[in-house]
Amino acid sequence: MVERIDVRIPLPDGIELAAWLFLPENAEKPLPAITMAHGFGGTRHHSIEHTARRFSEAGYAVLLHDHRNFGDSGGTPRQDIDPHQQIADWRWAITYLGTRGEIDEQRIGVWGFSYAGGHALVLGATDRRIKAVYAQAPTVSGYETGLRRVPPHEVRALEERFHQDERDQLAGKPPVYVPFVDTDTSHGPLAAYPQKGAADFYLNRAPDDTWTNKVTLQSNRRARAYEPGQWISRIAPTPLLMLVAKDDDVAPADIALDGFNRAREPKKLVLTDGNHFLSYIQQFELASTVAIDWFDTHLRTAPAPTGEPAPLRPTSTRTLGHHPTDGK
Repeated sequence: MVERIDVRIPLPDGIELAAWLFLPENAEKPLPAITMAHGFGGTRHHSIEHTARRFSEAGYAVLLHDHRNFGDSGGTPRQDIDPHQQIADWRWAITYLGTRGEIDEQRIGVWGFSYAGGHALVLGATDRRIKAVYAQAPTVSGYETGLRRVPPHEVRALEERFHQDERDQLAGKPPVYVPFVDTDTSHGPLAAYPQKGAADFYLNRAPDDTWTNKVTLQSNRRARAYEPGQWISRIAPTPLLMLVAKDDDVAPADIALDGFNRAREPKKLVLTDGNHFLSYIQQFELASTVAIDWFDTHLRTAPAPTGEPAPLRPTSTRTLGHHPTDGK
């Protein structure tokens, strides 16, 4: 059995992050913990709770929060995404998690999917409170991905739209919004995610009253400049597991694999069939199982007392590919 507690995480600027804290009942405390957040344009209501519950059923405390400006968290403008602000906020979420009496603050791992997978890479490289990193279909390079989403002859016009939006906001106008997911580009500006798989996933799982299918135009500008892969070689010695979908057209597989190759040991790669979102759906069992195995390897053992060497733990020193054939 798992208990879900609604919590609010105060930030220094007065904003509060809404979060769920999942605690396994009758488990020995203090507990190892996993901190989680949703990806670009989504909320914690978009099919993440079942992953958090699965982790908690395996014996972990799990903190799952909405980023500022999204879901039940505070902040304006709504549906506005600043990756660097989200990472800064996530650090406070980790701090909050470490203050809970149920938690062993020396055994905290981070889980991120898609855009939050990129955040997990940055956090793993820059915050040594994180003892294990799991990045599922992560954003690795906004620049490289942007080259594929916007044809070169359209870049200048897009950049002018970015500039004009800033000039208008400086003059007191509200920010411009674009669709978050939309496969039909004939009736308006290009959506942040025009892929059919993205539209099917988000529109079919839209939570009531907490999500709108739009993001600020400036969110896309920041996404094109976001480079979490620059941090990937600095994650070591924190262990890194990366799950990559071979047919991913949202966080392209080849870009993710190039990033993984730059990571240092200890690291592990899991390759899956399918697109960006199948790890949430048909391949949920695979994705959750490999994540639990990874966290069990690196978070289950309590840290050694000061002055004593830590016990040796098995790590992966080579990449590992999973090629499921049954679609699950």
